[in-house]
Amino acid sequence: MAKILYTIGEVASQLGENPSAIRYWSNYFGQWVRPQRNAKGNRLFHEEDLETLRQIQFMLKTQGLTLDGVAARLKSDHSSVDKKVKALTLLKSIQEKLIAVRKAL
Repeated sequence: MAKILYTIGEVASQLGENPSAIRYWSNYFGQWVRPQRNAKGNRLFHEEDLETLRQIQFMLKTQGLTLDGVAARLKSDHSSVDKKVKALTLLKSIQEKLIAVRKAL
């Protein structure tokens, strides 16, 4: 069962980024990433926000786009980026499983 809301620390660890980067991206791309706030003011991210942050990370780190370039791509159409991010995530999970199998042997 998947969680409904993720803290900024959980999102940062899933993406392998610093919480400050996640905070900056959620502010910069506020049109697409809309975290809820709890009573203390902490950000709580939905699964859709997490997927959007994965796409943002992919475009920034892998494709080498600037922040404005990522914003333009998100405005136009990001379905092709979504497919690439899902494929990359699947490949990383397969790699982790293969490494675990190799260590078990």
